[in-house]
Amino acid sequence: MTTTAWIIVAIVILAATAVILYFRQQRSRMLRSRFGPEYEHAIDQYGSPAKAEDALLARQKRMERIDIHPLAPEERDRFATQWRDNQTQFVDDPSGAIDRADQLVCEVMRARGYPMLDFEGRAEDLSVEHPSVIRNYRAAHAIASKRGRSETSTEALRLALVFYRDLFDELLEVHGAERSNVR
Repeated sequence: MTTTAWIIVAIVILAATAVILYFRQQRSRMLRSRFGPEYEHAIDQYGSPAKAEDALLARQKRMERIDIHPLAPEERDRFATQWRDNQTQFVDDPSGAIDRADQLVCEVMRARGYPMLDFEGRAEDLSVEHPSVIRNYRAAHAIASKRGRSETSTEALRLALVFYRDLFDELLEVHGAERSNVR
């Protein structure tokens, strides 16, 4: 090959590399924006950005195949009433209120069509549409897991209830002024 041919091949390889890097950066930027803190959690979990991004894309594709639907107004009202009742019981039974909060979140997920996997599977599924509350959902679950061993204060349980409520509101699709009615 002539020198000119080698230069052309090198330019084509450099251009192809630049295009690939550009699209990888765009993909990373899009996933970081879509998943927020869950993006960093995935990197910690999978050990590298490339593996984490593949896992996040796989979650997204999996959830596209699942029929997640909104609740009917009467279902939403029933769940909102159950939440209010549970929240008022917190003072007398903080630990029980945390159990019921977790159960209510699971019931709403089930009613909306989410697959009911183990905790981490549920968190991953929820992260696709509700990435802003997943870190807190994990924190609430961690607090709830410790409470049976008397390792948590009432304040920690209160915080867990707030975290569950944030996810609960997201799942009920409560927006703006309506939120105050659910709390």
